[in-house]
Amino acid sequence: MTDEILYQIALSKIPNIGPVTAKNLLSYCGSAQAIFHETKSGLEKIPGIGAAKAEIILNAKDLKQAERELVFIQKHGIQPVFFSDEQYPRRLKQIESAPIILYFKGSASLNPARTVGIVGTRTPTDQGRIITEKIVEGLKSYGVTIISGLAYGIDAITHRKSVEHSIDNIGVLGHGLDMLYPSEHRELASKMIHHGGLLTEFPSNTNPDKENFPMRNRIIAGMCDALIVIESKVKGGSIITAEFANDFNKDVFAVPGRPTDEYSGGCNAMIKKHKAFLLEKIEDLLYIMRWDEIDKKKSIQSRLFVELSPEEQKIMDQLRNVSDLSIDELCYRLQCPSSQIAPVLLQLEFSGILRSLPGKRYMIN
Repeated sequence: MTDEILYQIALSKIPNIGPVTAKNLLSYCGSAQAIFHETKSGLEKIPGIGAAKAEIILNAKDLKQAERELVFIQKHGIQPVFFSDEQYPRRLKQIESAPIILYFKGSASLNPARTVGIVGTRTPTDQGRIITEKIVEGLKSYGVTIISGLAYGIDAITHRKSVEHSIDNIGVLGHGLDMLYPSEHRELASKMIHHGGLLTEFPSNTNPDKENFPMRNRIIAGMCDALIVIESKVKGGSIITAEFANDFNKDVFAVPGRPTDEYSGGCNAMIKKHKAFLLEKIEDLLYIMRWDEIDKKKSIQSRLFVELSPEEQKIMDQLRNVSDLSIDELCYRLQCPSSQIAPVLLQLEFSGILRSLPGKRYMIN
């Protein structure tokens, strides 16, 4: 690890310098190391810094805390992910309050093709457990990385089912990686490292204090393409996460329940206020996200280049540079009888590669 990483960790530890100010400092100074070598007058000239913050930065030049953190992460195989690193979650980077540094232990990519966050009550009903497991199972075929908070209840069910089905899943924590809260999930967390990982913005020796969990929730919301809420009271951590997701322009889904059920209150309210799509089955999410449609197009494109028979390829070559052709025009161009071309056209249509038009005309789908 380079000296710059030491300064990046040190930057994240400066008191009263949050992620927005830290990014501002980086944009003017060019690197974390350059911030610590800047003069007081130079720092004061940076918009939003001023004399008071410049003094705080100058007083933070002692790198002993950062050195201890660096020794800890090297010893435990933890990857520091700085805001400017290529590995930094690109979805999270779009958020103004995104942490300047993250600590990650695991095997998953932080920039997968698709991400779904799943959150809910810590005391789920049997129905909530069954729905959660079905949703996780339903996501397996779509190359999704699942994100949750490794808390009791819906979070833990989500992670366990993901590990069971070898689905990459990331647990976002509200404390440092030198501990695990709740401790009962230690074995589960160990398995997750090989099927995803553990992620936090908090350095070691950060306890799971109450105020850390809303910060954790914004990371879950920021990292997902879609957020699913399964059983929640009208107020609680899951609703906070959903509010963050709405603020970040993410697609939010909620599983409805009976009006008399306490843990359906939050989900029903979000649906009623148009803050969440109603989710009864996994197909509801696939329809809104258009993942089935996208995968079908990819499958068709793959077939176009890989699996076409010689007869199919000849027809596709004729249609590739025109809007459409009739079966008679194809017969003339290929010097083949319609009885030979018609079954091939039918197979291409069944495969979703061609579309038939009125007048026995065909075009690439």
